[in-house]
Amino acid sequence: MLWTTALGLWGLSRRHSLWRDEAATWQVALRDTADIWHMLGQVDAVHGAYYLLMHALFACFGPGTTTLRLPSVLAMAVAAACVTAVGARLASRWTGLGAGLALGLLPAVQSYLQEGRPYALVAAGAALSTLLLVTQLTGRPRAARWTAYGATLLLCGLLNWLSLLILPAHALTLALSRAGRGPWTRWSAASAVAVAGTAPLALFSREQSAQISWIPPLTWHMLIGPAVLVGVGCLAALADRTRTGHRPTGLSPATVGLPLLVVPQLGLVLLSLVKPLFLDRYVLFSQLGLALLVGAGTGAAVRAVRPRFPRAAPWVLPVVLAVAVTALLPYSLAKREPASRVDDVFAVAGRVARLKRDGNAVLFVPAARRDTALVSPGAFAGLRDIALAEGPVESGTLKGVEAGPGRIRDAMLRERRILLVTDAPEVARPVAGRRDKAKRDVLERYFTPVADEWVRGRRVTVYERSV
Repeated sequence: MLWTTALGLWGLSRRHSLWRDEAATWQVALRDTADIWHMLGQVDAVHGAYYLLMHALFACFGPGTTTLRLPSVLAMAVAAACVTAVGARLASRWTGLGAGLALGLLPAVQSYLQEGRPYALVAAGAALSTLLLVTQLTGRPRAARWTAYGATLLLCGLLNWLSLLILPAHALTLALSRAGRGPWTRWSAASAVAVAGTAPLALFSREQSAQISWIPPLTWHMLIGPAVLVGVGCLAALADRTRTGHRPTGLSPATVGLPLLVVPQLGLVLLSLVKPLFLDRYVLFSQLGLALLVGAGTGAAVRAVRPRFPRAAPWVLPVVLAVAVTALLPYSLAKREPASRVDDVFAVAGRVARLKRDGNAVLFVPAARRDTALVSPGAFAGLRDIALAEGPVESGTLKGVEAGPGRIRDAMLRERRILLVTDAPEVARPVAGRRDKAKRDVLERYFTPVADEWVRGRRVTVYERSV
């Protein structure tokens, strides 16, 4: 826990940067509870529980990058502790320590360890549910643990219903462990409660699927990364084939870790064949399985060294850890820089504050770039959002509702100076939508750019009337 927490606290503010996904969390968390409920009826219902949690934290501790990201850090620390306990219970303390220390270093985990989104919290719930399951299968069964197991899965489902892909992984573990009728019956009951409690959210969120229409269809090259991870996990599992005498029959790091690594990835692939959904963060919790398998490989290395070099055996894990940290250091440093994300909402707000003049108009292309003004309202003080017909809070949306193309055009022609906030050229997509095309057309025909700056994926251009 301490190791993972330290990794999370290292460079937590990313030089006071905030990217677009985190900006969504920030601006929603600042709304009243009633306004959040109103918004969830329109968009992002799948993240509703997380938004309400962050609203409570912002209310208690105030908005800031620490308040935004610290819950993810602490959640992943809990996940590391659970993985450590699972590894120790199934094999040895070296396996557990190796798994727990490896988790925070995995590249995918480092990407979301400091993220103001719910994926680390889901990983913590998945780790806790796995620990509860393993404890039930290796120790004296208790009804309270099955209740806690079902409740944990339900909470995970409410944070992101795709987390229920852990259920088939746990089912495979039960099958591989040759569990009896009793564990199967109790697992089925707990799982049914979690599925039933999450089903309304999953069904309702399907009506809002348009908001993830930007996810590209599944292609073969998108599977290269998951295939590599599965290959690494399989190699670690092979290294841990020995020493079964001290384990419960059929239960090992491999029978728990491999299903946890492979099944959620495979499930997401199958779902993506129906509806494009393939994003690694949706199954971040599958990295728990990889960490457990890496720990198993480390434990196997310690056992291989101990007979011939008993004094050197305790140094295997520190040496492996030092090598891993050194090899991943460039990646770790890069992930703690603002450039590691596609954009920086705060940075462009600073440019706007410097370039604006009171009474100027401001436009956003696409409208989602209005998040800059929503998280940094002070930088936009004195500017008039001439395209906005209804604000995000009033409309129950993330970006507000803009007027029609004709009204936007008329409003623009009445202005002498307009600031345009958009994406930087390297990340910009072709302009789509009648409103955005109208904005571009008027600016190109009747205005001249007099200042143009871009920083960290965002761009602000100042236009003055030329005709």
